[in-house]
Amino acid sequence: MVRFIDDHRATYGVESICAVMPIAPSTYFRCGAQRQDPTTRSARAQRDDDLRVEIQRVYDANFQVYGPRKVWRELRRTGVDVARCRVERLMRAMGLAGAVRGRAWVTTTQSQPALDRPRDLVDRAFQATRPNQLWVSDFTYVATWAGFVYVAFVIDVFARRIVGWRVSSSLRTDFVLDALEQAIHARGGALPAGLVHHSDHGPQYLSMRYTDRLADAGIAPSVGSRGDAS
Repeated sequence: MVRFIDDHRATYGVESICAVMPIAPSTYFRCGAQRQDPTTRSARAQRDDDLRVEIQRVYDANFQVYGPRKVWRELRRTGVDVARCRVERLMRAMGLAGAVRGRAWVTTTQSQPALDRPRDLVDRAFQATRPNQLWVSDFTYVATWAGFVYVAFVIDVFARRIVGWRVSSSLRTDFVLDALEQAIHARGGALPAGLVHHSDHGPQYLSMRYTDRLADAGIAPSVGSRGDAS
């Protein structure tokens, strides 16, 4: 299999061949580094092989979620002098990619066009003068021994505390909706008029089920750009 890739990589590229064969680009390059005579290779190629080993080490040590930028920073921190663009090139060739929140997974809902999204009622002024005036919702991923889980949370800006949260192994809308339900229940279900719920424009927060629940509870939705909910 490795020999086949060697024979055809110049025409089709390693990644294209690996996409249709049961071998990862990182496995191919690792095998290639082991079987080739270092004396017959250029200094650049030998350096790439050394860097692939270091990149794989950092990538695996950080639960395989680091992207090129974080891998590059970790390499520099540990004394490996390498350009960021070189790390990006090698990681792309090795088939390694970081975990990307809210974008890289297939979800059951899709973001609505910009004109259909609620307005941004907060404009990054995350301040409140009373409880239940402004809630901010977001989610993140957490590494555990059993793998990655996603944690959704709702924060009351006035109290600076989490009033609703939920853990899930997938990015379906249910887990952010469950966090919202917990927040509503924790505040007694009867919420004061004027409560604003702010989130980014991730598809989970723009789903019909989520926006309908906000409307049922009398909560005004506010949506910023992706990633700036808090």
